[in-house]
Amino acid sequence: MARSDRLLRLLQALRRHRHPVTADALAAELEVSTRTVYRDIAALIGNNAPVRGEAGVGYVLGAGYDLPPMMFTADEVEAILIGLNWTRNRADPSLRRATEDVLAKLGAVLPKELRPMLLDSPVIAPVVGVDIVQDSIDVGLLRGAIRRSLKVSISYRDGQGAASERTIWPFRLAYFEMVRVVLAWCELRQEFRHFRTDRIAHAECPGVRYPEQRAVLQRRWEEREMPKYLARAKARNPDG
Repeated sequence: MARSDRLLRLLQALRRHRHPVTADALAAELEVSTRTVYRDIAALIGNNAPVRGEAGVGYVLGAGYDLPPMMFTADEVEAILIGLNWTRNRADPSLRRATEDVLAKLGAVLPKELRPMLLDSPVIAPVVGVDIVQDSIDVGLLRGAIRRSLKVSISYRDGQGAASERTIWPFRLAYFEMVRVVLAWCELRQEFRHFRTDRIAHAECPGVRYPEQRAVLQRRWEEREMPKYLARAKARNPDG
């Protein structure tokens, strides 16, 4: 491998990690010696790359560093295609349309030898045996509200058919195999709640920001709700 290619791979590896990563771990990923990693780190620093850290502790790439354009490998294209295929078959309509735009943009930048993969994909993520539940609302409204931390007013019917009007603070949207679930803080219940999007009869976003930071809501949900979820999963599968 040419040294320039190895340095680009090293930069990519550092960019992938948010926390310091050791030279040993980098060496294993790049399939080179630890000594080579030390030399390459020194070369990057000498060329003004904002790599911070030290031997024995780990290295991290500073924020705001722009890598030169990098081309996808065949494995990376297949990873993208699996994700796009899954989205095309299971996501809401606006995301399904977005997959076509992504494919068009990908086709414009891929080299000639990789472009046939888009026309005759070697990987698929099929839907087999069960129909995906359809939504009554535009799920894109929920995704937009999540991005901007906006409250959403919904008309909801639970699994027993009971109807209610809620104002929620949505912070995450989960795409499961056959249904979609919005995770939110519910003003009515003053608690975290999960709402299946196919049970939302109406949704309206008045443009009001909720007072909590989305990252804080996510962290609180993970601390309070994730243990309950894991306990239920363990009860269903005690040997797992």
